[in-house]
Amino acid sequence: MIRFHGLRVFFLCMLFAGASTNLFWLHAQLAEKVFRTDYRITSENERKLFVALDNLSFFRNAESTSFAQKGYTLPGFWLQLKGVYYPTENIKLEGGVHSVWFWGATRYPAFAYKDIAVWRGEESKHNVHLLPYLRAHVALSDQVDLILGDLYGGSNHGLIDPLYNPELNLSSDPEAGVQILYHPRWMDLDIWLNWESFIYKLDTHQEAFTFGWSSRFKFNSPESTFHVYALMQALAQHRGGELDTISSGQSVQTMLNGAAGVGVDWNVRRGVLKKLQIEFDATGYYQHAGNLWPLKRGYGWYGSMTADLCDFRVRAAYWKCDDFISLFGNPFYGAISTYLDDAVYRQPRMVYAGAEYTRRFGHEFSLGINADAFYRIGTRIVDPKKRHDAEGNRFNYSFGVFFRFHPSFLIKRF
Repeated sequence: MIRFHGLRVFFLCMLFAGASTNLFWLHAQLAEKVFRTDYRITSENERKLFVALDNLSFFRNAESTSFAQKGYTLPGFWLQLKGVYYPTENIKLEGGVHSVWFWGATRYPAFAYKDIAVWRGEESKHNVHLLPYLRAHVALSDQVDLILGDLYGGSNHGLIDPLYNPELNLSSDPEAGVQILYHPRWMDLDIWLNWESFIYKLDTHQEAFTFGWSSRFKFNSPESTFHVYALMQALAQHRGGELDTISSGQSVQTMLNGAAGVGVDWNVRRGVLKKLQIEFDATGYYQHAGNLWPLKRGYGWYGSMTADLCDFRVRAAYWKCDDFISLFGNPFYGAISTYLDDAVYRQPRMVYAGAEYTRRFGHEFSLGINADAFYRIGTRIVDPKKRHDAEGNRFNYSFGVFFRFHPSFLIKRF
């Protein structure tokens, strides 16, 4: 594991600066310029066929001293090679392959690379992680889009960090199922169903799918000097079903996450300072069916602030929760330990600080560099196995370099 002790001093200074500004958090430019995929269909591409490449290369290192999560490194890339055809001015069809590669790895799971608690897909391994890729996108109107097959997932959903770990943009399989995008002038709405595991009779893994809802309500124009908005988000993951024969007493599990918040954007546009954003969110967790996790329900509070300085973003946040578990978020935002089985933190608190640099080179190339610090404040641990009864203040950090390119080449105009 790579160690950079000099970064500790830098991050501690950032944490102090965050505390002096009420510990607000900054939303990430990295998601907007590197991770997100443009879903808009342009009429000028009607009856054109393209060959497209989409690649995200990354190196991310995470160092942790907390039982919530242990450190690791992700060096590699994912690559999509696909054909893209626009049969009409409002339909886009994409087909090809998606692959994930980690430097030094020689075996990969057969499918569903993203871990879902106790379910890990097939036991068989392959020399490369390769998946078919197919998306049918229909713009039903200027405000409504329907997507079948591979979805516009990951950071495209716009979920807040306690609900979604941005690292999943690197390692997880493409989401696939059905999606509806509704984007009138006064709101953005994303509804999707991601089918993660399909089963046959006598299969040796569980059926699993996730339903998602992400909405943002705009009370005035985003270009106004002061833009006010609200958000509502929800995730529900269901596992098991009538054909499940392997989970005695646990044939069905359903877990839910939700968030509601308000925020203000101040579009400064003076010199280096471009924008400030303040946001406050309340989150919730509920285990509706099963007892896969040791907690039934919980909640969390998240305060945040963003400052855009040309191509830089600096950020800080304060997080507090009680019995909250995040389905897809960073374990630092949860009350359970991923290192000590069955151990639970009592009302954990955390201060977050970070910085990002992003730059685009034309429309098809973008570079991102980020550094994050997670300072977890000491708290009590409830551990049925009595390994630990408390954890002191813990400093954790991560950094990464990311490069996205997605060129397309016109093959034929029909």
